[in-house]
Amino acid sequence: MRHGNRRLDVVLILGVVALTLLPWYRIDGGFYGFGWLAGFPLSTEAAPGLVQIAVHGRLWLAGSALLLLLAVAARSMADPMRRGAALAFLGALGILFLSLQGLAIGFSGWTWTVSESLFGALSDGQPSMGAGAVLSAVVFVLLFAFGLAERGVMKGDAFVVSAISLLVFLVAVFVFYPIGSMFAGSVQDFDGSFNPDGFIRNMQDPGIWSLSCVIGDGRCGVAWRTLWLAIMTGLGSTLLGLAFALVATRTRFPYKKGLRLLTILPIITPPFVIGLALTLLFGRAGVVTQGLSDLFGIEPGRWLYGLTGIWIAQVLSFTPIAFLVLIGVVEGVSPSMEEASTTLRADRWRTFRRVSLPLMKPGLANAFLIGFIESMADFGNPLVLGGSHGVLSTEIFFAVVGSQNDPSRAAVLATVLLVFTLSAFLAQRFWLSGKNFATVTGKGDSGAHIALPRGVSLGVHAIVIPWGLFTLVVYGMILVGGFVKTWGLDNSLTLDHYAKAFSIGFDGGIAWTGVAWNSFWTTMEIALISAPLTAIVGLLTAYIIVRQKFTGKNVFEFALMMSFAIPGTVIGVSYIMAFNLPPLEMTGSALILIACFVFRNMPVGVRGGIAAMSQLDKSLDEASLTLRAGSFRTIRKVILPLLRPAITAALVYSFVRAITSISAVIFLVSAEYNMATSYIVGLVENGEYGVAIAYSSMLIVVMITVITGFQLLVGERRLRRENRVAGLAPSRQEKIA
Repeated sequence: MRHGNRRLDVVLILGVVALTLLPWYRIDGGFYGFGWLAGFPLSTEAAPGLVQIAVHGRLWLAGSALLLLLAVAARSMADPMRRGAALAFLGALGILFLSLQGLAIGFSGWTWTVSESLFGALSDGQPSMGAGAVLSAVVFVLLFAFGLAERGVMKGDAFVVSAISLLVFLVAVFVFYPIGSMFAGSVQDFDGSFNPDGFIRNMQDPGIWSLSCVIGDGRCGVAWRTLWLAIMTGLGSTLLGLAFALVATRTRFPYKKGLRLLTILPIITPPFVIGLALTLLFGRAGVVTQGLSDLFGIEPGRWLYGLTGIWIAQVLSFTPIAFLVLIGVVEGVSPSMEEASTTLRADRWRTFRRVSLPLMKPGLANAFLIGFIESMADFGNPLVLGGSHGVLSTEIFFAVVGSQNDPSRAAVLATVLLVFTLSAFLAQRFWLSGKNFATVTGKGDSGAHIALPRGVSLGVHAIVIPWGLFTLVVYGMILVGGFVKTWGLDNSLTLDHYAKAFSIGFDGGIAWTGVAWNSFWTTMEIALISAPLTAIVGLLTAYIIVRQKFTGKNVFEFALMMSFAIPGTVIGVSYIMAFNLPPLEMTGSALILIACFVFRNMPVGVRGGIAAMSQLDKSLDEASLTLRAGSFRTIRKVILPLLRPAITAALVYSFVRAITSISAVIFLVSAEYNMATSYIVGLVENGEYGVAIAYSSMLIVVMITVITGFQLLVGERRLRRENRVAGLAPSRQEKIA
């Protein structure tokens, strides 16, 4: 009880700080610039909440102060049930009040006509929420969570209840609110009045639903074309990812380190660069196309520009994600189960098919789901290689920024995409329902993985080696392109492109004189901030989904996938529409980029964590809790050491996506915060292909270096088993962390 009171006291103190010591509204020069201290606490911009009420006449803020005062009074209640009910009610009311007053009152007064009719006109409005208002919102969320814990929700575990409450709050603010703002705009006229005609017209468009074609043909409606492409990409990337994972963990392949590097390379490359490399190889004037034409008289064609080219580029891009998800799952299959199967006289093929492969189902399902969603949300590859074969993401882009300027059409296409994503999610849940895949139980497991069946071994080598060579050729084209003066016209070698992008001067000190340095440092800063935040939020969410039971868990899990399922184009546009005006104004700042990356990339950490945690028996958690360790200590000491592959995957993927993302970023960058991908797109538009490829090559080198650092920092999951395959040379014995 006293520990709970101390925790509640800290939250109440933070609430007082929010009202008395922090600017309530947004600081134009930035909170961390601390320029607001000069006018604190009386200036209109820098005044805290209490001063805004008493001096500047913003009496509506008194509701927050009153609710906090009531929470302080509720703290002294002796009955825990009554105290919990009061805190939960006051916390929920505080969140609702802050949301309504923030949405209802804008810069010049009421934003809703009904509010003005009920309460009369306001003499003044309010800017966007700042540090004080945001901290107050977090305080009310925690008060709500502590109140539920006092009443015995989640067995009174305040950490778990608080984590769920904060995650729901953040997802509501950074996923549902922007998308809701976009959809609200889709049924409005330009003057803001309700008019659903455009939405209905676009929903009935035969260009979306036409089936008068052969599957895969460009004449199909854009919905079915996108669905077919996503299914094929999900299957292709999952099979290739599994093949790479098996070769890396279950064979004597001598170049495993190089293989791991090859699987990472496509994911750390801006997508349009892969499309450009494929064009230089297989386009009408490509190296391979011209070579075949010269040698065999084959007429150059345009087969690359369509679903075939997009599929090749997407499988090349998304196989590494499947590999990162699957390698931890393949390593986690219990050797003792495989040895038990062979002891019962099952051959290697039967053991692999009936024991090993079924235990990989969570990873396979998650890898397919990620590949499916990635394909639907992909923007760069279809833009470069799609030609006239548009998909949902590119159609949304042109509906928003093209000559159409039709937000209703963009909303309809986004709705179709979400329906497909929901269907894939439900199919995955149905396939895995009612099954247990735990293989790491806390008991000693010193068995040896059986060798792959000969047919499987030959098959995965036959897939991996050619694909690896193909990847090397693609990246060879990228590497050479940075040193060629003018690709296709003047193929003489030069260093001018690198010098222009990354030159350094020494006039009285180091001067970053290259044209790319500004966007480079901005990109590194934002990526390094967003990567650990994404991993923390994603893995905490995975722990809650797998280990906790609460009402609405399935809805919550799907809500997390929404940001991943929606094309980056829609995310960018919805963020602009939601966060360009009160109550939350973040456009043009680094914060909006970080928020976009965290909540768009978080689902990868969630899916990877769920796949890995499905193999950890609940007895591990229960043993820790029985020994009086709290949930937070159990996560830190027991769960996290066994989730190191998932942690590495979340860090690597979120860091890389923060650098290589383009579809959302291109809407959110500003002159002060310009990201590498948007700068490279500008170079391509200006015809500076050499500088663009040189910049991309430098980013690849930097990402490889940082990823290696992540892997060394996190380490590998250590289990009490011999990390060897039966029949191969044994490795050193490892002990449980």
